[in-house]
Amino acid sequence: MDINGILKSIPHRYPFLLVDRVVELEAKRRIVAFKNVTFNEQFFQGHFPGTPVMPGVLIVEALAQAGAVLLLHDMPDRESKLVYFTGIDRARFRRAVVPGDQLRLTLEVLKLRTKVCKMHGIAEVQGAVAAEADIFCALVDRDPAH
Repeated sequence: MDINGILKSIPHRYPFLLVDRVVELEAKRRIVAFKNVTFNEQFFQGHFPGTPVMPGVLIVEALAQAGAVLLLHDMPDRESKLVYFTGIDRARFRRAVVPGDQLRLTLEVLKLRTKVCKMHGIAEVQGAVAAEADIFCALVDRDPAH
């Protein structure tokens, strides 16, 4: 799935869209996606000047966005739904993510109910784990006025 498919799947837009491509998707089970990290990212201006490092919270957000693509992918009424990030457990950060890195985002569904989901996510750079976490989310109806 290219960027156009991602834009059709989730409502996130620049500068907060953190998924660039999906390379594997097994409906309701697993997704592998990529985030290309470039020096032009707005957060590098202040985190940290002279030593740019992607904030850990944004790595987790990239995982959550990839999870949202997975959950909404084959939902027939996905335009009327949002996936809210509701919790995180066992988050660990193992290496810095810097400009030029390509984050490989892998999520596996651990539990899936009608309106809630728990997934385990791993963010890697060249095979080395940068971060991992259990991510919780809720599927909610989008306000039709928006």
